[in-house]
Amino acid sequence: METLQYKIIKTDAQYNKYCNALDALVDSAKNTKAVQDEIELLTLLIEKYDGEHNTFDDADPIELLKTLMKDHKIKAVDLADLLHVSEGLVSDMLNYKKGLSKDTIRVLSEKFKLNQEAFNRPYELRKAGNPKIKNGRKINTRKNLATA
Repeated sequence: METLQYKIIKTDAQYNKYCNALDALVDSAKNTKAVQDEIELLTLLIEKYDGEHNTFDDADPIELLKTLMKDHKIKAVDLADLLHVSEGLVSDMLNYKKGLSKDTIRVLSEKFKLNQEAFNRPYELRKAGNPKIKNGRKINTRKNLATA
């Protein structure tokens, strides 16, 4: 009787092992039908496990993205290349100054093999130049050049 190379993922250790195997196959120079079939099978098994174990309910899309970037060792410059946008825009997104576009959400969900819903959740953007508050009143930080 032949032993299966891959089985339904039941543990985090097995999940990590399969993720590493998938990364190695994707990075491999081999592009045979057998390798493509193995990539598809691993992707399916990993997605099934993710769907059952990782709800990401507590993470807003930016925190999720930052975690995925850390886990996959992706820098902001790499993300800019992946999304075909400027590093400045990536910085604004990661600092809650700009929202994620539909195209960005689509690319991220494909890259990280997640449902688009994970990146398409409401979260608060930070306004540029948040006003300084003192005693409950907004302080004008610009000098008033007009004299009274």
